[in-house]
Amino acid sequence: MTGIDRGYYWGRSGYPHVSSVISTQQGRIVGDGMLDAVRIGGALLTLLLGSVVFFAGGLGSSVPVQSDGSLLADWDESEVEHYSCLRTGDVVTVDGNLDEPVWQRVRKSPRFVDMISGKPGFFDTRAAAVWDDQRLYIAFWVDEPFVSAKVTERDATIFRENDVEVFIDGIDSYYEFEINALNTIYEVFFIWKDAYARKFNIPEFDVLSADAFTFGGNHDRGVETFWRGTHPRGSRWAFPTWDLPGLQTAVKVEGSINLDTDIDRGWTVEIAFPWAGMKHLAGGRSLPPNHGDEWRIFFGRFEKLPVGNGVVSPAWSWGRIGDGDNHIPERFTRVDFSKEVIR
Repeated sequence: MTGIDRGYYWGRSGYPHVSSVISTQQGRIVGDGMLDAVRIGGALLTLLLGSVVFFAGGLGSSVPVQSDGSLLADWDESEVEHYSCLRTGDVVTVDGNLDEPVWQRVRKSPRFVDMISGKPGFFDTRAAAVWDDQRLYIAFWVDEPFVSAKVTERDATIFRENDVEVFIDGIDSYYEFEINALNTIYEVFFIWKDAYARKFNIPEFDVLSADAFTFGGNHDRGVETFWRGTHPRGSRWAFPTWDLPGLQTAVKVEGSINLDTDIDRGWTVEIAFPWAGMKHLAGGRSLPPNHGDEWRIFFGRFEKLPVGNGVVSPAWSWGRIGDGDNHIPERFTRVDFSKEVIR
């Protein structure tokens, strides 16, 4: 989801929380966190003058909204990021603590970039992934001088505040996951309408239920692209009460959450996505993956920064998406699964 505050968004479920842990480490942090805080003024100027930014209540973008099917035709495949996801031989404990050996040895992403322009985000964000036969594990390192989070209700619209996000593409479907610094999560399962009758017309995805919605992407309320959005495949069915079975999440805050009188280092996130819960995302691929299998995954971060009387809402991701709509699986990072074990 982008930084747009869509107050009319679909209803929210009251499902209980998944198994999760949250821990905080209180303290005043100096060093890199302080340096980032000092540079906020210059970074915001860079945002306003040199990169595309979002504003609460609307989207300011120099990228034209494409409604003629050229969204993908104009995309250069060479811009897509690639990542080799190695196996872990260690037991991964999902507690938000990324000091474990596996996360110390893994290859991290580059510094996240502006989702539209591709320029470096001014707060450092990194991600990494490992896997075993039971789960896909994803970690985020989020530098943030003033860690904040208020939303505590599961499946509330977390994208209204600071979060990190993972989208997993299933070829004819995809899954959206969001999490904030309080370890509150938001999940949605999307099915492309052109594939629904062929593959997903089952009770689990009953489009006549009160919890099924249509979604055309982040531009589906634009005058030229109303309802349909800009993607050539058109609209999706959205199921915001769907939960990925066996999901585990944890967050660790390095600083003082919701306290702006000191400088924080940031927060880390650890997530375990069970392969057994991804049968609707496999798209004919093996679960767990075979060596050399490729999945498309979006890794993103969305921020709300008060500036004067307004809010600047930058969006950062592993690689450039080139659009204010991050619901474009063709532009997600290509994750290639390897049987090689992390050493």
